Amino acid sequence: MNPATLLSEPTDPPASGSTARCLPLPCGPSIARRLSRAMALLMFVALGVLSVAKYSAIAMRMEVDQQTTLDDKREYLSHAIGVACENGEAGLLQRMTLFDPVRSSTRLQMWRGDGSVLFRDEVPPFAHSRSLAFDVPAERVAGGKVRVQLEMDTTHDHRIQREAAITLFMTTLFGSAAAGFAIQWLVRRELRPLRSLTRQMNGISPRRLDQRLVVERSSEELDPWVAQFNALMDRLQKAYEQLEAFNADVAHELRTPLTALIGQTEVTLSRERNVESLRDTLASNLEEMQRLSAIVNDMLFLSQADRGATARRSEPVSLAELAHQVAEFHEGVLDEAGLHFTVEGDARVAVDAALVKRAMSNLMGNASRFAEPGSTVRVKIESGTDGAASSEVQVVVENQGPAIEPQHLPHLFDRFFRADAARCCPDETHHGLGLAIVAAIARMHAGNTFARSHNRVTQIGFTLGPQTA
Repeated sequence: MNPATLLSEPTDPPASGSTARCLPLPCGPSIARRLSRAMALLMFVALGVLSVAKYSAIAMRMEVDQQTTLDDKREYLSHAIGVACENGEAGLLQRMTLFDPVRSSTRLQMWRGDGSVLFRDEVPPFAHSRSLAFDVPAERVAGGKVRVQLEMDTTHDHRIQREAAITLFMTTLFGSAAAGFAIQWLVRRELRPLRSLTRQMNGISPRRLDQRLVVERSSEELDPWVAQFNALMDRLQKAYEQLEAFNADVAHELRTPLTALIGQTEVTLSRERNVESLRDTLASNLEEMQRLSAIVNDMLFLSQADRGATARRSEPVSLAELAHQVAEFHEGVLDEAGLHFTVEGDARVAVDAALVKRAMSNLMGNASRFAEPGSTVRVKIESGTDGAASSEVQVVVENQGPAIEPQHLPHLFDRFFRADAARCCPDETHHGLGLAIVAAIARMHAGNTFARSHNRVTQIGFTLGPQTA
């Protein structure tokens, strides 16, 4: 499968001045609109409460002033009526007539003690008024008293209250609306970097995986998100490049044995062959098919490791003992190459013994191919400095021979990587997955790999992490 199909081509990004569009799913509610509506509602409630409090204070103050004015007028009228009643009803009426200009904006009514009307202002009823009733003792008036009702015009105060209510309501309404629009403008302004990021993300494609997000204005909220996304893109680009290289390497590795199989079969079928010749052809084909099977099995193992498979650890075993068992398997190769073998150090660790032996075997096979004849291949086993059972254990395979170029060391554990195919063993075929399998086994044991080469001494190894619960 072409790796480019893993990523779909992006649609054309919107122009820099346009608003980012939701692709391909329908847009959700706008954050700016939701925040502006919420802020407008909150401002309306807050200003409404303040306006009600202000209006109540104004109304209360006017009510107190009106009551004070009525009380003052009552005292004045009580005194004036009492003095006027000393001259009888005629003196009281004359006095009230003289006080008409002074009693503006008021309406006065008086009754005798027996309930008959004594005096009444000929003034139309007020639209809004406040009244006060009281009695004034009067011996020379029928009934011995004068009952008074004073009504004061409050239309002006009522108009002021109404205007204040309208003003406060309009202030609340326009204030909340202005706050909503201001918040929407501020939110859109602060979200501008997000729209820029959307355009940048829309421009990423399989042919432009090197693109990274850049924030126009640094912010505490966006910077970690952008950093994580760029780190994800780094991993994706690396995985994409590895997948492309892996596809090419797999095709190359599988092509050689397939070509040999097809060629040998065609040659065999080109003319009549005896049984011995057919047997040789089948044996050669079997070797090629075994090579194909080994490549496929190794690829399946690496695929399982890449999906996060972990090693099934057994009871603690001696790593030195495992190394000697692997050495017995390679004894013929070591003797043929004139190499010696030693194991230095030991540690008992709970591991998957079969996998660790496979990793050691790959490292020993690699070391025996590149070691100088007559030299010694050493397996060094070192545990952590604290000596605890939970510490990390290091397994190193060392050989003497041509040094590996420094630029090749970081790639030794890559799949199908060969530093120099002509360095050794031209008659042997190795498909370049041995050290990649070592790295996978190390990861399955919560460890990692390393490689060092200096002064004709090469050390390649892996670590085994402590067993987790």
